[in-house]
Amino acid sequence: MEEIELYLDDAKDTMDRAIKHLTIELSKIRAGKASPNMLDGIQVEYYGVMSPIQNVASITTPDARTIAIKPFEKKIIGEIEKAIRNSSLGLSPNNDGENIRLSIPMLTEERRRDLMKRVKQEIETAKVNVRNIRQSTNNELRKLTKEGVSEDEVKRAEERVQKLTDSFVAKIETIYTAKEQDVMSV
Repeated sequence: MEEIELYLDDAKDTMDRAIKHLTIELSKIRAGKASPNMLDGIQVEYYGVMSPIQNVASITTPDARTIAIKPFEKKIIGEIEKAIRNSSLGLSPNNDGENIRLSIPMLTEERRRDLMKRVKQEIETAKVNVRNIRQSTNNELRKLTKEGVSEDEVKRAEERVQKLTDSFVAKIETIYTAKEQDVMSV
């Protein structure tokens, strides 16, 4: 049935978005290496408007332990510095008047374990999201029986949804394994 295919396509698209969200959230968890993504979500006041830091400065990583931030306008360097200090990154900006440098410290074993707890939380949230998508899709499919779709077709569609769910949970596990290696490697 055409309706069943629409529900399955919608479930797949929604699960894809859950995976994309997971990768974005995991990219914010730093593993001791400098990355411009670490600054995602930091807002800077720019002409009275809160703007993402990427919109007011160029951000580069000259080496594995340093992030360099060059504001497009020198006068906002203080605002950028303040936004970084107030963020949850726990980094101290060094301002030379034109650029800001952030030194990324080596991670301690305890800090790595804390990061892994956050990674596991994100992974579990993603799995729950995928399972919730499965459940809502199955509920929608069951409603089709009332509209005249045969129960056998609905059962086959539910089996396809389960296979889709299993494949996305496997993708999440693969992402977890890669992030675990990234965080735990010295």
